[in-house]
Amino acid sequence: MPAYYLVKWITWKEKKTPIITQSENGPCPLLAIMNTLFLRWKAKLPAQTEVVTTEDLMAHLGECVLSVTPREKANGMELNFQQNMSDAMAVLPKLSTGLDVNVRFTGVTDFEYTPECIAFDLLDIPLYHGWLVDPQSPEVVASVGKLSYNQLVEKIIDYKHSADSSRVSEGLVAEQFLESTATQLSYHGLCELNTTAKEGEISVFFRNNHFSTMIKHKGHLYLLVTDQGFLQEDSLVWESLHNVEGDGNFCDSDFRLCHPPRERRPRMAWPAPGPAETDRPGQRSGVTAGRSGRREKDSDCVVL
Repeated sequence: MPAYYLVKWITWKEKKTPIITQSENGPCPLLAIMNTLFLRWKAKLPAQTEVVTTEDLMAHLGECVLSVTPREKANGMELNFQQNMSDAMAVLPKLSTGLDVNVRFTGVTDFEYTPECIAFDLLDIPLYHGWLVDPQSPEVVASVGKLSYNQLVEKIIDYKHSADSSRVSEGLVAEQFLESTATQLSYHGLCELNTTAKEGEISVFFRNNHFSTMIKHKGHLYLLVTDQGFLQEDSLVWESLHNVEGDGNFCDSDFRLCHPPRERRPRMAWPAPGPAETDRPGQRSGVTAGRSGRREKDSDCVVL
């Protein structure tokens, strides 16, 4: 039986726009990309659509990829574009199960390159994370360097069992960094996100194996609320990303503050894997699904 997802319709910039909601174990890479395309109006659903399947979304995504044209007309660029197009179509099925994403701690756009990244590049969707080393901590900078998460985990395991005390110390510094940034978002990373993301830009944010649709509005970052528990809450659209704890404020599509019903307030809780664990591709962790149900009226909103 094909997986299906419930559609939430919002008024986005005066246009009725679909948002794909997800339960606890939804294929968040696919949904984050498709919601980005819906908010950009690059993809559309028939009016009043209530349910879509994975196959439906994959078909829409494939159409979006095939509609992309090369930015440069030079022969070399054309050949490279065609190869990227072929590679992207080959990896699209992985988006419905999960992606191999391995962050580097040097910048919010720094990831270990994998073929799956081509889909983001072709669709011109920025992929960000916020797990950065603070440059004002030189000891940590020296220990972590330009390593990816997986490489750093291997280094910690190796160095902690070394006979060289200096290597043991360096390994402990790296381990402490992972433990102190267990939310996989550092304050330096949050500052860099605010600096790097462009005003009005709709992107995808990666954190703890979860992909979220993100926007920067008037200098502030917001994550799209896709929890199925808020399906009937038309006014709950965005959640602010302003600290590392994940207790942002809910807002409507015009970024006005909203108060969700007290009995149903799912929150993004961001537990991180331990320093000796590796990320499991595609696993949606750290997200608490809200209880489903209907309310007679929308949540109250306040203009900030």
